[in-house]
Amino acid sequence: MRRLRFVLLTLAAILVLGFAAVGVLYLTRGTPVSRVIGVGESGGVPAAGDTQFARTVALLTEVDLLEGNRVEVLVNGDETYPRLWADLRAAQRSITLQFYYAQPGAVADSLAAIVSERARAGVRVLFLRDAFGSQNLTDEYFARLREAGVVVASFRPLRWWSLDTFSHRSHIRVVVVDGSVAYTGGFGLDDKWLGGGRTENEWRDSNVRFTGPAVMQLQATFFAGWAEATGALVMGDLFFPPEGFRSDGTQYAGLLHAAPTIGSTSAERFLALSIAAARERLYISNSYFVPDDDFRRLLVDAAQRGVDVRILTTSDQTDIKTTWYAGRARYEELLEGGVRIYEYQPTMMHAKTLVADGVWSSIGTLNFDNRSLAFNDESNLLVLDAAIGAQMERIFMEDLRYSAEIELETFRRRPWREKLWERSANLLSRVL
Repeated sequence: MRRLRFVLLTLAAILVLGFAAVGVLYLTRGTPVSRVIGVGESGGVPAAGDTQFARTVALLTEVDLLEGNRVEVLVNGDETYPRLWADLRAAQRSITLQFYYAQPGAVADSLAAIVSERARAGVRVLFLRDAFGSQNLTDEYFARLREAGVVVASFRPLRWWSLDTFSHRSHIRVVVVDGSVAYTGGFGLDDKWLGGGRTENEWRDSNVRFTGPAVMQLQATFFAGWAEATGALVMGDLFFPPEGFRSDGTQYAGLLHAAPTIGSTSAERFLALSIAAARERLYISNSYFVPDDDFRRLLVDAAQRGVDVRILTTSDQTDIKTTWYAGRARYEELLEGGVRIYEYQPTMMHAKTLVADGVWSSIGTLNFDNRSLAFNDESNLLVLDAAIGAQMERIFMEDLRYSAEIELETFRRRPWREKLWERSANLLSRVL
């Protein structure tokens, strides 16, 4: 009997340890792409402005790059919220909203007042909240929305029996009005996004307003999350009107909806392809910049082949010091390889943008860390257009005026305490 009990306990222990090991690997997994290879008669990886690049990146990231969009880059809250409030007030048929981060305050109250009025006027309003990112909004807040007729759903509620999805959050931002006007970017429902992004407590961010066929792609992104949260997969012309598929401009654009998977993610493939395709300039603004070994190699390879690679990230004004320290643990390798790094000084730099060779741009929610690449749902508008690319480069250069460049020799002389914090944070980089 004792022997049987011992065997059963041993088997149970093995099972527990086995599941624990699998769980740790699952919760700390990375993504597998380590290099980009160009094969064919033309030789090498197609450049960012080449037709072949656009076709290939569309296939490998599952993004339809379609002509006929009108794209407006909006910098900070001063440019974003006035346009957003005006579009919401003009809604006649439908509004879909999805936010990761939401806190009580003037911005959340303004949104509630506007969409509640529209819902009472007969506009169909759907609000998908991430259960983790919006947990500080009160039950009373959502009760008032529901009382006005807004339908509210919660994405992946935090329950003990669903811990496997705890770290898989919807970091997506969606606003779609009447199926014809859309917004995404780094902004959320919090007063820290108000202002011009040049003073303390006014976050620096980049967002995008667009019309044209890409709007329906963002709408589809919303309803993929809505289906998971509610069990209802929505179709029909209220949210997918025929006019939403029509051209409203001349710009090529498409919506990257990146989602977790077992293998390489579309976010990882997009980022690797974009770095490899740069020939002259690659400017990346990213608030949580913690590139893994493979992406550091890709960035250094780009610099070594003559690309002007510059990274703009946050400074000690960051809201998450652990992530900042983990990112700084990688600076020396990048600086030694020819990558230039800047830290934004006035306030938290929260933008997530990329522009390659002044023609290939991305604006959205995707961070340059393992959490965004492997675990989160993300939304980025990809744009192949020289005018938008030139604007993105101007914005980047203007931000550098408010930034401090990290010099290799000076950085090497930083205090040992900082190095200790960096090395400690680096151990957690897979889950930050």
